Amino acid sequence: MKVLLLIACIGMILLLGCVQNKHSKQLTRQQQPSEHVVNNVQGANEKRPVAGKVNSISATDFQQWVMNYKEHPQEWVFNGTKPAIIDFYATWCGPCKMTAPVVEELAKEYAGKIDFYKVDIDQEAELADVFGIQSVPTFLFVPVTGNPTMQLGAMQKDDFERIIKKVLLK
Repeated sequence: MKVLLLIACIGMILLLGCVQNKHSKQLTRQQQPSEHVVNNVQGANEKRPVAGKVNSISATDFQQWVMNYKEHPQEWVFNGTKPAIIDFYATWCGPCKMTAPVVEELAKEYAGKIDFYKVDIDQEAELADVFGIQSVPTFLFVPVTGNPTMQLGAMQKDDFERIIKKVLLK
């Protein structure tokens, strides 16, 4: 019975996630400006995440706001001051498109309590490789202290809220 349940769970993950297309990753590596990021008053080139929005981030932003994986390749050292949810997605992924409105709604509901980011795996291939992202959507739930939790596949709002309460706002 446990084996059947395990097989069913794995099947759901595969069904709900999109397998990363490495060919498309190579064709679309050109960098685009991040959405939902404003300039800091102190300097025109400094960017900050916007509360209540899902911020598109680059690998450079990730290293500054979440974790500098180049400085700390063997351990998790969180740079943020609030818990974070990172959505690894692709523009060609159907389940990613279905999940995006849920994540945007949660970003508004948890504004000021949790930072929300999204990473386009085709634009940020290095970052996707560092975290071993093989299918999308993949969500990284990052508490202020402790190690992050990774969740594969599309999720409902109730699933997000359960993980938020258990992992991020405990």
